[in-house]
Amino acid sequence: MFFRFQSKHAADVYMLPDLTQKLFDIMGRSLDARGIFLVEQLPDAIARLEKAIATDQDLRIKAPNLLTDAQREYLKTEDRLGQRAHPLLELLKRAQADREYVTWET
Repeated sequence: MFFRFQSKHAADVYMLPDLTQKLFDIMGRSLDARGIFLVEQLPDAIARLEKAIATDQDLRIKAPNLLTDAQREYLKTEDRLGQRAHPLLELLKRAQADREYVTWET
């Protein structure tokens, strides 16, 4: 099962459920089988994703000595959040620039 995200002027983005749930948790949204980001909801969703990406990057680059062994091991095996969130983040930004909504469905 995949989630498909669509906006009028951008290519569709497909994501696996585990990543989609993680990103929706970050954005403070509930994940239903289908839904919509209204134009006025896009700035908050984008800001939350960008903040989480910056935090993830800071942990990986600036503060690895402050992490526990388990956290360091997790960061070695887990892809960067920015890498995984990039397609959805770009779709949201494009939709915001075009003043369009974004829909998703399974």
